[in-house]
Amino acid sequence: MLDDRPAAARLLGASPVPSRRTKLLALPEVRWAALSAVAFLLAFPLDLAGVSAWVWGPLYALCYVAGGWEPGWAGLVALRGWSLDVDLLMVVAAIGAAAIGQFLDGGLLIVIFAVSGALEALATRRTADSVRGLLDLAPATAVRLGGAGAAAGEDEEVVGLAELRVGDLVLVRPGERLPADGTVVDGAGEVDQATITGEPLPVNKEPGDEVFAGTLNGTGALRVRVDKDASESVIARIVGMVEEASETKAPTQLFIEKVEQRYSVGVVVATLALFAVPLAWGADFTSTLLRAMTFMIVASPCAVVLATMPPLLSAIANAGRHGVLVKSAVVMERLGGVTRVALDKTGTLTEGAPRVAEVRVASGGGVGLGEAEVLALAAAAEHPSEHPLARAVVAAARERGLGIELAEDFSSEPGRGVRAVVGGRDVRVGSPLALVGVAAEVAEVEGAGRTAVVVSVDGVPVGVLGIEDRVRVGAGEAVAALGRLTGSAPVLLTGDNERAAVELAGAVGITDVRAGLLPQDKVAAVREWEAAGEKVLVVGDGVNDAPALAAAHSGIAMGRAGSDLALETADAVVVRDELATVPVVVALSRRARRLVVQNLVIAGVCIGALVIWDLAGHLPLPLGVAGHEGSTVLVGLNGLRLLRESAWRGAVRDTGAGGGGSGVGAAPWRLLGRRTFG
Repeated sequence: MLDDRPAAARLLGASPVPSRRTKLLALPEVRWAALSAVAFLLAFPLDLAGVSAWVWGPLYALCYVAGGWEPGWAGLVALRGWSLDVDLLMVVAAIGAAAIGQFLDGGLLIVIFAVSGALEALATRRTADSVRGLLDLAPATAVRLGGAGAAAGEDEEVVGLAELRVGDLVLVRPGERLPADGTVVDGAGEVDQATITGEPLPVNKEPGDEVFAGTLNGTGALRVRVDKDASESVIARIVGMVEEASETKAPTQLFIEKVEQRYSVGVVVATLALFAVPLAWGADFTSTLLRAMTFMIVASPCAVVLATMPPLLSAIANAGRHGVLVKSAVVMERLGGVTRVALDKTGTLTEGAPRVAEVRVASGGGVGLGEAEVLALAAAAEHPSEHPLARAVVAAARERGLGIELAEDFSSEPGRGVRAVVGGRDVRVGSPLALVGVAAEVAEVEGAGRTAVVVSVDGVPVGVLGIEDRVRVGAGEAVAALGRLTGSAPVLLTGDNERAAVELAGAVGITDVRAGLLPQDKVAAVREWEAAGEKVLVVGDGVNDAPALAAAHSGIAMGRAGSDLALETADAVVVRDELATVPVVVALSRRARRLVVQNLVIAGVCIGALVIWDLAGHLPLPLGVAGHEGSTVLVGLNGLRLLRESAWRGAVRDTGAGGGGSGVGAAPWRLLGRRTFG
């Protein structure tokens, strides 16, 4: 059976990896279908050879029971809730055929129906396995170091992942996979982290660098401090979120299921009419019943029911393998309908790793602080914050060897800044919109195309920090691709100053810039577009982006540096640090929507043709069964095409990538064609 434990529990519990044959036989649908098929294949030649019914009769009975008990029971349970299941229609038709002596026809229906169900189960298993295989990347055990230092003689202890705690120190030797997400505290080496970030070459890791569970240490021993519990690692989050997505239903699927109930009732009523009316006019009982049952089989909407979810779930699994977590089938369907894209600046269009380029002391502050003191106070106040700008301030203070005092009474107001008590003084660090009094310094900093951050002590502005960030590699291509896909130019929504925002927008090819926005302003802009009939996709990473992500038609968070609130609010998360995956996922969603339409057309044409054949002529029951179940299998397999690696490469081509674009080359797009996960 499928392992129903949460992703984190399966990650923590080491277990042998079953073989493909074991996985196949573990599915009950496959076992029952195989038993039913074997019984039918044994009974069929005996029946044709004229052997006594006492010989082949029990074999047909076994065929009916093995292949029909599960869908029959599920149909009866659904019927108790006043819901008519198409599975029940198939079983009733088979029993009806047997009742008039058509054991062969009924048995064939049961076998084909059971095999179809087994194929659906295999498709679902394959979709799940494509993502669950990530769990195999994490090692079952870790070498935990007993000492807190990096001495060569410290104690080593081999423990299971479940025994690791945040703060533990683990040793990772060359050729071993990292057991947890953490930070390198000692040693250096090259780590292959393509499974998480998609980077084609190993990355040099030194003390202070972040590492991920499941990545492969190539050279050099690393001592790593565990920063996250195994249940919170990137791998566990990927698996958990994709599995949750697989349990959701898209609006199209919900609509189909709603129509299915009424349609199925209509099929039953029409079947009874096709049986009763000809009988009333003196028609032959056996031939009339066969025609009615054939109609019930070919008119059943099995293929229609299966038209929607396989393409969407396959697209979710494929996106997950390439580092994009789509949280539900609803989201995957919505992404394909996006007509406008709004992008955040810091951490989205930029690398999210800004640096302090200059410190300006307020000329008329009267407090008498120097540059180092201003920076130290700002770093102390920003230290508890998770914002990229806060990390830049803290990093700048450490680079200069400044001591960072412990902050008290910390508070943060998204879009405005932070405040804290440092050494008994009230320190505020934030945007010029919230802190005024240093207009000249702010103008000079912003005039250089940098972001101005004002520092005040006890209500008096004491200085301005000039912070700059680098444009993310591939940002220009991603912006151009999103414009091609949606038919409208992307918009920049940022809380940064207009001069810095315009300069960055020009570098990536954006002409519509809305700067100096607070979180509520971003929400207002999104709602304005939505009210005009647009379907807006917001891409961001910070706390101040979360309201807009929630208000938009769809929201995507940059996961590497994204805040927890943004990751929870967004509909999808880009785990690897590449904005270029956003237009690819939109293109993949559109491919899934096209496959859904294809499947509905295939199902409708097959059902219509078989029904007309049965009503206007004489459709043999075996041929009707083969046509009906064949269309169901065809629809299912068509939907699974999006599981293939070529589907992702095709989505890359759909974006029109590789033709230039602002500020980037084609290299990032070539990398998107390679497989990242699994």
